[in-house]
Amino acid sequence: MRRQKLPSPNQSTFPPMLNLPNYQIAEALHESDRSLVYRAKSQSENRSVILKILKPAYPPPERIAQFQREYELANSLNLSGTVKVYRILETSDRYWTMIIEDFGGRSLKQIVQKRSLTLDNFLYLAIKITQILGELHQQQIIHKDINPSNIVWNQQTGELKIIDFGISTKLSREIATFRNPNLLEGTLAYISPEQTGRMNREIDYRSDFYSLGVTFYELLVGQLPFETTDPMELVHSHIAKQPIPPHEKNNEIPKAVSDIVTKLMAKTAEERYQSGWGIKADLETCLHQLQANGKITKFALASRDISDKFQIPQKLYGRQEQVEQLLLSFDRVSQAAAEIMLVAGYSGIGKSALVNEIHKPITRQKGYFISGKFDQFKRDIPYAALILAFQELIKQLLTESESQLQGWKQKLSEALGNNGQVIADVIPEIELIIGKQPPVPQLGPTESQNRFNIVFQNFIDVFTQKEHPLVIFIDDLQWADLASLKLLELVMTGSDRQYLLLVGAYRDNEVSPAHPLIQTLERIQEQKATVNTITLEPLSVKWVNQLIADTLISPTAETQPLAELAFEKTQGNPFFLTQLLRSLYEDNQLSFSPRSDRWQWNLEEIQAVGIADNVVDLMVSKIEKLEEATQNVLKLAACIGNQFDLAILSVVSGIDPSDTAVNLWPALEQGFVLPLSDAYKLPMLSNAKIASVSIPYKFLHDRV
Repeated sequence: MRRQKLPSPNQSTFPPMLNLPNYQIAEALHESDRSLVYRAKSQSENRSVILKILKPAYPPPERIAQFQREYELANSLNLSGTVKVYRILETSDRYWTMIIEDFGGRSLKQIVQKRSLTLDNFLYLAIKITQILGELHQQQIIHKDINPSNIVWNQQTGELKIIDFGISTKLSREIATFRNPNLLEGTLAYISPEQTGRMNREIDYRSDFYSLGVTFYELLVGQLPFETTDPMELVHSHIAKQPIPPHEKNNEIPKAVSDIVTKLMAKTAEERYQSGWGIKADLETCLHQLQANGKITKFALASRDISDKFQIPQKLYGRQEQVEQLLLSFDRVSQAAAEIMLVAGYSGIGKSALVNEIHKPITRQKGYFISGKFDQFKRDIPYAALILAFQELIKQLLTESESQLQGWKQKLSEALGNNGQVIADVIPEIELIIGKQPPVPQLGPTESQNRFNIVFQNFIDVFTQKEHPLVIFIDDLQWADLASLKLLELVMTGSDRQYLLLVGAYRDNEVSPAHPLIQTLERIQEQKATVNTITLEPLSVKWVNQLIADTLISPTAETQPLAELAFEKTQGNPFFLTQLLRSLYEDNQLSFSPRSDRWQWNLEEIQAVGIADNVVDLMVSKIEKLEEATQNVLKLAACIGNQFDLAILSVVSGIDPSDTAVNLWPALEQGFVLPLSDAYKLPMLSNAKIASVSIPYKFLHDRV
């Protein structure tokens, strides 16, 4: 949602025929890609209000739904630091408008464009912003779009409020998927690394702290930490580049204040502050020093930064060597190679988590990452995982600029010639780029298969170029069909194949030497293609203990007995381990003591209660705690597959989409099911509107 300056009212792009007879426009405030914001006078109530108008007229159902959801979320808050929303209405000319409290403020963006802030002004504002953000997090809200345009300050009264809850979430965790920067939620200059979908990290409340750090940086320095206007370069800066510290940009900024901002902008959530109260305490120390001594001296940061939120660190433990191996493989591919990297290991051992570490260098090289997954119960569908992966790629291309799309159209048309329909038969989305294709001649089964193999290889060649290497991640190769294995063999043994990395994950305990996958790999190696393998082993007691110690913010010596018990039960399986820790927390076996500001547990009580001996029993016990309606909808979703769509689930369950979404919600809150797009947040519209919106989900793990 990149913002631009709005013209003055007499030049306004305000819809001239907008039917709002009760409101007299006074001033233009903002324009974004999606909305217009005006100050107006309500003539019936004789008071000033803010009008937020959704554009254009007749917006699509999902846009209306998001607007309604923003209203409902803002309306549910009872905080002095957020604006009140009065009503939402649709005008007779089909413009949607939200009527919002006007407390006489201006956005910090507007204010700092006219004058710079003094240090005590900054600290005053920073403390108030942090206080409000902490209160939002206490209400389980992640804002996800903190920036100076969404912070409004009345300089006369001192009132300050956070606005715009259009993309906020009530889930404690979200997964951002790998996508084109143009489709990312939030304001690109301020979004956290994990919001880019390229960090192998979930989004949680600490994502707001990164955006807060960027906001503080801009307020202090007068410019953003990363000034580029290129979206991909900006994403890469967020995930990989360290900004110049504020005190080095302006030597009047105290080192302590600069260090607070730098800590907020740490690349991983674990290295940032862990609570709003911890940030506020350090800012207050700065203000007190400034008021008492006229200067701020360096002090130990985060000494009062204790979080009562249960957070299992998302970094990979004990996998550094394997990560290096994977990144070196991508480096070779970026230099005109083509190779296969296999990742072998038991279910839950962390194969997908390891592979996702490759996102960062892909962004640096402006490459493409696509993924597909074979399903144990869909082996009769040829090419299923590959089709899924390339459908994802086409969707990424469709979000690029018109000139880029024309370039892809030309390249694809040249590569496919008169055989475009061969690809369109399996990936219909390609016609959105190259247009409707002429029919191809009917051939016998063998000739038809050969034609498909040749055309598909030409198709892949379009995307494997020096300017944009391609990484294809195929999960659960042990369930691949024979046609897919044959096609992969042909693709990877092409004599001039370059800039292609195929990453394949499989469960080595389910594959014997006679398995078709192993035989395919042997044939590929016989033709001198590069095949490397990473075998993931369970975590050792040392790494289990380190993960638990980091989770409970405790010394490893204290957590050692608990780690040994956890290791005995999980045998070092990361998925089982994290589920076990969450289960102990949910059962109050791990609890935070406000009195001592520490996490506590009783090992004897944990042993007495008993722990499931395997991850299946543990997951069953957790799922059985859900309401029956939620359990039933999960059973049906599991029959559809690892990924499913709300509309299909609604048809299968025989329940309308609204009720299906309601039944599914507890599974999202518990993390059993993950949303694959932002559409899951849409309010419960009429069934006709919900049915027209694609709302995809996936299971957390096959074990669920």
